[in-house]
Amino acid sequence: MSLFALCYMLFAYLIGSISSAILICRIANLPDPRTVGSNNPGATNVLRIGGRWAALTVLIFDILKGMLPVWAGYYLGLTHFELGMVALGACLGHIFPIFFKFKGGKGVATAFGSIAPIAWGVAGSMIGTWLLVFLISGYSSLSAVIAALLTPLYVWYFKPEYTFPVALVCCLLIYRHHDNIQRLWRGQESKIWSKFKIKK
Repeated sequence: MSLFALCYMLFAYLIGSISSAILICRIANLPDPRTVGSNNPGATNVLRIGGRWAALTVLIFDILKGMLPVWAGYYLGLTHFELGMVALGACLGHIFPIFFKFKGGKGVATAFGSIAPIAWGVAGSMIGTWLLVFLISGYSSLSAVIAALLTPLYVWYFKPEYTFPVALVCCLLIYRHHDNIQRLWRGQESKIWSKFKIKK
């Protein structure tokens, strides 16, 4: 990687470290998402404690902080591998944010945002997989894990030159869900609609 690409990856990490879940909850006078619900500063937990509009705001911001650095990287002439490292940097920032004592979210929305610019077919396949698994199972975590497992295959089909860096991002996502995977295996994971009533 070039020095510029390394600096840009660090920039993506810093952007990723801006936790929209924590900031939105502070602005809306909601509990800290790290201390209530699933203790995860992400859109799903904000949905539980703050309602759909707060969660939607968090979701959009988390997607954009992965998408914009990668998209800009195209126009800055970064190589395929360097773009993948930028995507990884944004996800690492979300999961291990330097501004919030390295305690961040699971990285699903940010990973989607960073991978989606590769091709519309990849983005659509990721969304379709997540929705299909969620509608069948009701488990948000299972949907994320299966989507992460299949996304490298989608990328290989549409844009094979990005397969390796995208696979790194997906491995990070699966690792971040290791607690959920254990609860799913033991039958202790709760379905998302059994945990809360969506507020208006």
